Amino acid sequence: MWGSTYLANRLIITEVPPLLGSATRFLVGGGLLALLVLLVAGRRAFAMSWAQLGTTALSGVLLPAWGNGLVVLGQQHVASGMAALLIASVPLHIVVLRALTGDRPRPATVGGVVVGVAGLGVLLLAGPSAGSGGTVGTAWWGPWLVVLAAVGWAGGTFATTRLPVPANPFALAAVQMLTGGLVLSGAALVAGDGVDLADLSARTWWAWVYMAVVVSLGSFSAYAYALASLPVSTVATYAYVNPVIAVLLGVSVVGERFSPVQLLGGAVVLVAVVLVVLAERPARKRRGPLAPSPP
Repeated sequence: MWGSTYLANRLIITEVPPLLGSATRFLVGGGLLALLVLLVAGRRAFAMSWAQLGTTALSGVLLPAWGNGLVVLGQQHVASGMAALLIASVPLHIVVLRALTGDRPRPATVGGVVVGVAGLGVLLLAGPSAGSGGTVGTAWWGPWLVVLAAVGWAGGTFATTRLPVPANPFALAAVQMLTGGLVLSGAALVAGDGVDLADLSARTWWAWVYMAVVVSLGSFSAYAYALASLPVSTVATYAYVNPVIAVLLGVSVVGERFSPVQLLGGAVVLVAVVLVVLAERPARKRRGPLAPSPP
């Protein structure tokens, strides 16, 4: 499901302003998930200390708002598969954050980050190939905006693994989405975004419903549960599964194409993530700061 979100974003932003589409998606998805949590676990699931509430709000700004918001803005100028390859660098950014806060990554981890930076450099400097642009063009800053989104995802994930969080991961996910939706709504209002619902095609409606309902209730919840229940090295493997799915869907559904240099850069990034995950596997058995958050 997460690998398909990049294609769904592309289909939505062809007719809906990116910030507005993402804001409504998270508000509806977060509201539905919150309702389900209330029905199943009751209001106690949302019991939070001020510190836990602060972490939840912060991660809501960094993950859905900053992370997803910049991704959809970048996808106006970046192919869906290319966006997924750039976002796959999230575990590499988390290693850098660890180092900046006093943690000492293993030499193998540092080596993986160096390889990943080289792969990102290839992706950012390769330039667009025919058919590999976004929905409105191929501006040079599009890929850089997606990388900045990855930094936001990394920061939000790092915060949730180092700061107090609610005991119920589904309540955490619901409040994160609602917070991100509110922030994106404010940004869309400032940008003057608007849309005539009667003009939207059935394809756009289906893509939006898929993102707001299926992805929010399925993928986002599954990730929250997995992060709390599985070894972090297992959870982190999605970072190099998603791009493969996104590239295949982009090529087969909307005809995206990639140059050999772009494919090489993407492969280097994925190899780097694999190296980092393998290097961290013996040390991190459960929830920890390596795990990347979903686009």
